Amino acid sequence: MSSPPVAPAPRWPLVLLRTTATALALLALLQVMLAGSFLNGTYESLKDHEGNAMTLATVVVLQLAVAVAVRWPGRGPLWPLWTTLLLAVAVTGQIAAGYARSLGLHVTLGVLLVSGILFVLAGAWRLPLPVRAALPGAAPDGSGRLPRPGGPVEVSK
Repeated sequence: MSSPPVAPAPRWPLVLLRTTATALALLALLQVMLAGSFLNGTYESLKDHEGNAMTLATVVVLQLAVAVAVRWPGRGPLWPLWTTLLLAVAVTGQIAAGYARSLGLHVTLGVLLVSGILFVLAGAWRLPLPVRAALPGAAPDGSGRLPRPGGPVEVSK
């Protein structure tokens, strides 16, 4: 008895993971810039820092759902799920420390949070995407390109 053939893993969960991880990295960079602007004396930046923190928290929750999709329908690794869960806990603690004006904890958690976000970003982009299913009429070499009408073009020297 042989087992039935396994369908190839879908690409979309990994593409979404790359997208959310990149968005998180950009939001984290903006968050650091806004904090620096506030510390330089532009006190209006504090409101933007708060709003960006809420956006970052929303994207972390979205990435948590994506990490579940990477694991179960996508048959991918488990690490995006537990690292994103850890990021969600860290973001919650970071927001709480900010509102409590506990600056020592807030800055320390901020450095760790940015490091974790960059860790997930690097890992998401290192995961290989599953090969796409061959399109009907696609090139026999597996490149995914459609053949030229009239056959291959020969170049003379």
